[in-house]
Amino acid sequence: MEQRKFDIITDSGCDMPESYLKEHGVECVRLGFTMNNVNYEGEGGEHITEKEFYQKLRDGAMPTTYQVTGEMARNRIEKSLKKGRDVLVLAFSSGLSGTAGSFIVAARDLSKEYPDCKIRVVDSLCASMGEGLLLDYVVKKADTGASLDETADYAEELKLHVCHFFTVDNLFHLKRGGRVSGATAIVGSILKIKPVMHVNNEGKLIAIGKAMGSPCCVNLWVPDGTKDIPADRLGPRLRLKKSLDEVLEGYDKEWVIPAVESKVFGIGVESYTVGSTEFYQNYAAPRGICCLLDTGHYHPTEVVSDKIPAMLAFYDKVQLHVSRPVRWDS
Repeated sequence: MEQRKFDIITDSGCDMPESYLKEHGVECVRLGFTMNNVNYEGEGGEHITEKEFYQKLRDGAMPTTYQVTGEMARNRIEKSLKKGRDVLVLAFSSGLSGTAGSFIVAARDLSKEYPDCKIRVVDSLCASMGEGLLLDYVVKKADTGASLDETADYAEELKLHVCHFFTVDNLFHLKRGGRVSGATAIVGSILKIKPVMHVNNEGKLIAIGKAMGSPCCVNLWVPDGTKDIPADRLGPRLRLKKSLDEVLEGYDKEWVIPAVESKVFGIGVESYTVGSTEFYQNYAAPRGICCLLDTGHYHPTEVVSDKIPAMLAFYDKVQLHVSRPVRWDS
C-alpha cells in the first residue's frame, strides 16, 4: 500500500463502524438528530450507541434528523487544507439529504481561499451500507497510489453500480419520512405487506415490490439428463446429493421453502437422469423440504392429481409446477 496522497472525508450516512474509519484514516462528519429534546451526534451533540438508539425507538422516542450543515462541511475540509492536503469527499446521496450540497458549496468557497489545493466532492447517490461499500472501494483505490482525480473519477464511474434492495419491519418511519403514504402504511401494517425499497440512479428511494410477510418458494431444477448409458449410475447421484446439501445449508426455514423437482424420463427419451423421481423423493423426505411435481414430467397415463395425496402421506406440503398437461421434456 502506497502513501495516500490526499485526505478522504465522508459522512455518517455510510454507517461504517468507527474502527474501520480509524484503521483506514477516513474522516467522518456526522449527521445529527434530536430525540426527547436532546441533541445527538452532529455538531456538539451527545454520542449515542446504535443499541441505545434503537432501544429508544422501541420505547416510542421520535427522532428528528438534520443534515451536515455548510459550516460543518467547511470546518472539516478546511482542517485538511490548512495542512496543505488535497481532499476527496464522498457524500450521502443528494436524493435523500442536503449533505452533499453542503459539501459542494463549502468546496466551492474554499477553493477560492486555497487555490493551491484541490477539492473533489462525489455525490455518492448511495445510502447506508451502499455508501459504505462505495467508500471501501474508494479507499482501496486510493491506497494503490492513485491520484485524487483518478480516485474521484473511479468513484463517479462506480457509484451507479452499487445496488440497494431492502425492506423494513415497520412502515411507520417510512411514512414519517414521506416515503410511503399514510393509507399505504395503515393497510400495509394490517396485511403485513411491506415495500421492497431500492435506491434509483437519482439517489432516491423508490418502492419496486412488496414483501408479503410470508415465506417464498424456491425450486431447484437441475438439467441432468443424458442420452448416454453410463456404467456408473451411483457416482453422479452422490455428487448431486452432496451439492444439494451445500446449496441448502443454512437457509432460513421460516422464510424459504425449498423444493427439488423430480423428473421421469423413459428409455428412448433420456437414457439416464440423475435426479429421478426416486432420487428426489428420498432426498427431500428426511430433510423436511418439498418435492415439486411438474404436470409435464410424467407419462400421459399417469395422473398428477393422484400423486398429490400419495405425497401428502409423507410430506406436510408439496409444490406444483402447473404446465401443459402433456409430456413435453425431451
